[in-house]
Parts: sequence; C-alpha cells; structure tokens
Amino acid sequence: MTGNPLSRRDVVRGAVLLGVGAATGGLSLAGGTPALAAPDAGTLLAVEPPTIASCATWGARSPGSLSVITSNPDKILIHHTAGANSTTYTQAHAYAMARSIQNFHMDGNGWSDSGQHFTISRGGYVMEGRHNSLTRLRAGSGMVVGAHCPGQNDKSIGIENEGTYTSATPPAALYDRLVQFCAYICDQYGIAASRIYGHRDYVATACPGNVLYGMLPQLRADVADALAGGGGTPPPAFSTIVDNTTSGRFTASANWLTSSYSAERYGADYRYANPEAVSDVAWYRANIPAEGTYRVDAWYPGIAGYNTATPYIVAAKSGNQTVVVDQSTGGGAWRSLGTFTLTAGDRNVAGVSRWSGASGYVVADAIRITRV
Repeated sequence: MTGNPLSRRDVVRGAVLLGVGAATGGLSLAGGTPALAAPDAGTLLAVEPPTIASCATWGARSPGSLSVITSNPDKILIHHTAGANSTTYTQAHAYAMARSIQNFHMDGNGWSDSGQHFTISRGGYVMEGRHNSLTRLRAGSGMVVGAHCPGQNDKSIGIENEGTYTSATPPAALYDRLVQFCAYICDQYGIAASRIYGHRDYVATACPGNVLYGMLPQLRADVADALAGGGGTPPPAFSTIVDNTTSGRFTASANWLTSSYSAERYGADYRYANPEAVSDVAWYRANIPAEGTYRVDAWYPGIAGYNTATPYIVAAKSGNQTVVVDQSTGGGAWRSLGTFTLTAGDRNVAGVSRWSGASGYVVADAIRITRV
C-alpha cells in the first residue's frame, strides 16, 4: 500500500523477497513449488509458517487453465469441507482427502483445479489446494484466482477445513494449525486479523457450520495475538463438545433413559433419570491437552417439571466441584457452570448426578469445555 510506513513484515522479509522474486521470475505459472514448504535455514520470519504440503507432495492431478493476478488478497475466507468428521488424523489420510476434493471439484463441478487455495486436515496437516497458491503466498505477492466463493475468488484466500462443524467443534490440532496458518497469511499479505470471514458472510450457505462460524471472533483474536507476538506457534486453543451420543465419550448406567421429547435438546436426543440418593453419575469424557483454566458449559432442555436442583460435577484439579442447576428453565442454550483448573489427560471431566433432593427428572444432554 503506497505511502504507508514499512511494516514489521516488510523490514524482516525485505532481503528474502529479493531472492524469492528472482527465483520465481514474476507471475508465470511455469515452475514447481517446493515439496514441503518451510522457512529456509537461517531465514528470520515475522510469523513462523507451518509446514505446507504442495500439490505435488500430496499427489494432485495436473490442473487446467489457471489465472494468476498481481493484486493481493484482502481477506481470508473460512470453509468446512462438509464431509465426515474423521478420527483418522494421519498424513496419509490428509493427502487422500486432498485428492478426493480435487477429483470432486474437477470431475463433479467441472473446475480446472481444487477451488480452495489451501486445506487443513483434522490432524492439523496444511496442504496447498489450488496449484501455485503456495508459491504466491511464500512470495507475499499476487494470488491465484480461486473457485471457492463467487465474487471473492480474486480477493480472498480460501481455506477448507476438513469436517462438518454444524454442531461439532474442530479438533484442537486443526484449530491450532488454522490460527498459525492464518497468522502467516496475514503477515505475508499484510491482511488485518479482523478480515477473517466465513463463507456464509458472502453467499447463502451453511458453510463453515454454526460452530466454526461462531468461533471466528475467537479465531480473529488468536490470530491477532500471534501477529502481535512476532510469530511462532500460538498458545494452544481448545474447545470440545461432548454430547450424550458421542461415541466413547459419554457413559451412563441403564437407569438413564433416552428421550427426544424436547425441541430444546442438543442433537438427536438426551438422557434423563429419576433423582435418587445414589452414586450414579452420567459422565462426559474429554482429552484435556494441557493443565490450565477451562470454562465448562452445560446444554439441557429446560422444561417445567424437570429437576430444579440438578448436581453437575466437574473433576477439577482441586477435586470434584459440584454446581447445582435449575433444569426447569433456561434450556436450549449453553449455560456456564464456571471456570475451573483442569489437569491434562483423557478422562471423565464433567458429569450429571442423580443425587438431588428435588423432584423431577435430572437430565444429561451435552457439555462444552473451552480453554480460557
């Protein structure tokens, strides 16, 4: 931007860009991209980039005709693939997923290549999506015209995030890498962290899903922190939702029955049980990445006649903490149980107990745990 003072990025990267400009030879589509792009040895970058697999590395097909323009993108658009929330987090899975997307975009949509510029797997692997996107990003100059959002393909960098985030939360590995990668893109192109948007901001679509879209304010803040800190991997963010139907994450005795009666439920159904002076807890299990402060929220259908003194138990570092909730009202939304110091590990973190002196069903629906 002519007339503005040099940014920290410009000062740090000035000598590097001289070499990159000579090597790339302008904006020609000819020439290869390094297989796994990472900083050159001894190069000082304002924001450290993640390792990025080029199209050649993950086995992309040759593209059709692509357009490279000299103008820089002015924003980042966040997408989700709307595919399965795979629990396979390997590099091989990530590369296979990238090939599948390209095949669908080229053969199904009739596009010349993958529509998005970059893709992040649920395991945190970053891949070039559209050929030559990585070359332009590393140079911090120009961009390949994408096919990810009508009206924004020549103005924004499109990032596909593997999975469907309508009600599920992205894994920590994906979110952490998204923060780091967005910070690198912002730094390379001089884009403000505030200019990170969702696909639905520009077209009528559910993408990137209600949950991921709702996380964009936090994403902008985390990217801004990474930029202000001068680079490196940002502090790990973590948020997870455990529903009563989450496989391997929810356990309850046969006393807890299943219902879909209330429209205020989270997901397809919820569990309910009669209150008794017994130790019979419906537990939610989560893999806490590191000891720290976490906010624990509960979701339940609030119905008149449900228990007015339902005990929620949080397995904090200091011992089990009990929070009593009136489940006869205030349902159909996340309700904070408070913030707690949680230790690292894969374990039962929160639960709903039947030990209540009040009448009416106690309900176990969903729990959300977020690092703060």
